[in-house]
Parts: sequence; structure tokens; C-alpha cells
Amino acid sequence: MSYVEVPGAKVPIRMWADPASVEAGAMQQLRNVTTLPWVEGLAVMPDVHYGKGATVGSVIAMRGAVCPAAVGVDIGCGMSAVRTSLTANDLPGDLSRLRSKIEQVIPVGRGMHDDPIDPGRLHGLVTAGWEDFWGRFERVAEAVRFRRDRAEKQMGTLGSGNHMIELCLDGDGFVWLMLHSGSRNIGKELAEHHIGVAQKLPHNQGLIDRDLAVFVADTPQMAAYRSDLFWAQEYAKYNRTIMMALLMDVVRKEFKKARPTFEPEISCHHNYVAEERYEGMDLLVTRKGAIRAGSGEYGIIPGSMGTGSYIVKGLGNDKSFNSASHGAGRRMSRSAAKRRFTVRDLEEQTRGVECRKDSGVLDEIPGAYKNIDQVMEQQQDLVEVVAKIKQFICVKG
Repeated sequence: MSYVEVPGAKVPIRMWADPASVEAGAMQQLRNVTTLPWVEGLAVMPDVHYGKGATVGSVIAMRGAVCPAAVGVDIGCGMSAVRTSLTANDLPGDLSRLRSKIEQVIPVGRGMHDDPIDPGRLHGLVTAGWEDFWGRFERVAEAVRFRRDRAEKQMGTLGSGNHMIELCLDGDGFVWLMLHSGSRNIGKELAEHHIGVAQKLPHNQGLIDRDLAVFVADTPQMAAYRSDLFWAQEYAKYNRTIMMALLMDVVRKEFKKARPTFEPEISCHHNYVAEERYEGMDLLVTRKGAIRAGSGEYGIIPGSMGTGSYIVKGLGNDKSFNSASHGAGRRMSRSAAKRRFTVRDLEEQTRGVECRKDSGVLDEIPGAYKNIDQVMEQQQDLVEVVAKIKQFICVKG
């Protein structure tokens, strides 16, 4: 489908979803965003759903301002994927050992490494700028600077919720490695700190929703937020790169005889801010639950833990601010999913996948998410499909 324009908003809301299918609370959030005087446009992805302040699955283009809640608290959250030379024929009959090895090497949930990871000791990993990156930690908000030790030990860890590590097969039978994570606790604390600062600024008093508080250009508060924001986005990218290196090391050891090789990593943020230019204007574009889909740019659009995912190339559609969805998107809240489904439902919906099948991940059951294939159909003018991949192992926090 192409987009539909939602009437009655102060700036255009271009929506790649049926407005009738979007919950009333999310529709109100979209309209609320357009009341901000700095907003130049709003693109809504087919995985849109209610969020804090701004919906998940929205792309907001602002001139001279940025809204921290339109980025989300997991700054830099995103995906990485690597195609390997392994095929389905190389896989063992029992996948539980492989899943267990991954969980031993990469901490999940609230776990962290006992000591900070030294990327120089990981197989073939080049992390240019690593020392400079950590040197800049001394300039992050003083309120979170005491978290340095924790931030170092959480680098290269998964987290919980919808974060995951998967091994998948594509249509040609090749094995892919894929993972989803962000800036861990340090990104969350930086986001919450700056949202609190923004809400106290004079120009944000009387907003229709206090969670839409913004920073405006050429102010010390904006400068501080941008500095911390871009640092946290870098943290998230390093986090995924290190986890992928750890994952590849597990695969090398477990498949020694096959001597696996790995193609270049595909990586994309889906909670972030970028400086971009549209219609002659320099804009700050926030993508909260959306990936950049510029012409020819690779992206990853995951489904749920039982339905598979898509590797895509962007088509460069300016109407969406060169964006596409970040996944299937939730169709019900975590609490609603826990009320609605049972562990038996989870077992049924993840049949054929080596993964946790207990009440602790019931809120991640595939039935709590929208249909990923339908989501892809709704954005055929935003991306082209390179590969559809289906997981056979899924590690959750």
C-alpha cells in the first residue's frame, strides 16, 4: 500500500497503516505530536502502537528542536545480522547445546560480564575509536557518571524484553546470525535524566502531553542532550558489534569441521536521531521503532520469536523520511498478553524453535505481535525484501 494522510492534524500525518486498525490512544498521541510548533512532518509505520509520549513506529521530523520521548529510553536500540557459510545440513539434531553455549557466553536479562570485554581480544574485531569513545564518558551527564563500571560490564550483553539472539535459515538454506539490543541501562538512565530536564524548561509548560517536552536549538540543554544521545547511540552499536563477535566465536567452536565464514555485518538503529535534509530544510529526524530505509541501504525487520524476520533494502521514499518499520509491532500490551495466553500457547506458537518456553517470556509470545507478513505488505513502497529468514534458535533474557 501507499500511505494515507490523516485529516485534522496541524502538519501532515502520512500513515502506512489503516488508521481504523490503530488503537485510539496511539492515534491521539500522533495528533498530539503535530501540535508541537517545531514539527515539520510525521510518518507512521505499519507496526505503530502506543508508547510513552510518542508512539512506537513513528518518524518525526523537527526543525530546531528534538523530543527525547520521540527517541525512546533505549537509545540506539537496533538490530544486527550476519549471513554465514553454514547450511541446514551442518546443523545438529539437538539444538539445545548450541543455545546453552550462547547463553553461557553472552549475559542475558539483567546479567553482565564479570569484567569489561576487551574487544581487541575478540576474533578479528576492529573497534576503531574505542579508547576515544570511553574517554568521552567523562563528559556525559554528571547524574549518571557513577554508572561507569556497570556500563563497561554491560557492554556486550543482551538485556530482556523483546531483545533476542537468533540463529535463522533463509530460503536458500543458509544460516544467519541475528540479534536485537540497545544501550542497556546507561542509555535508559541518560534518556530519563534528559526527559526530566526537558520537562522543567519554561517553553515546555502547558504542553498537551508533558512527555512531549523538547530541547530547542542553540541552548546548553540541547547541546548536553545531543552529546549524550550520540554517545549512547554509539554505545548501542558497539554493544551489538561485540555481541555478534562473541556469537561468531561460539559458532566457530561448535562447527569447527565446517569452518564457517561470515559475510559483512548488517546493522541498523531503530530508536535514534539523525540530522537529515528534506525539501531544502535541515531537520532532526527521530525514529522511534523505525529504521532508516534510504535507497539501497540494508535494514532488518524482525517478527516475533516464532514467525521469522526480513532482511531488506530501502527504496528511499522521501514521503516516509526514508524510513520503514522496525518490526512487527505489538498488538497487545505485555500485561494483556500474560492474561490472554498460557505456557501451552507459547509452546504451540514456538514449535520447532529451540527457545525458552516458560511463563517468564509469555509477554513475548508471537500472538502478542502483529502479523509480520502483513506489515511487510503495507510498506512495499518503502523497502524491497532481500531475504526472509526463520529462526530455529531464539535466546531471550
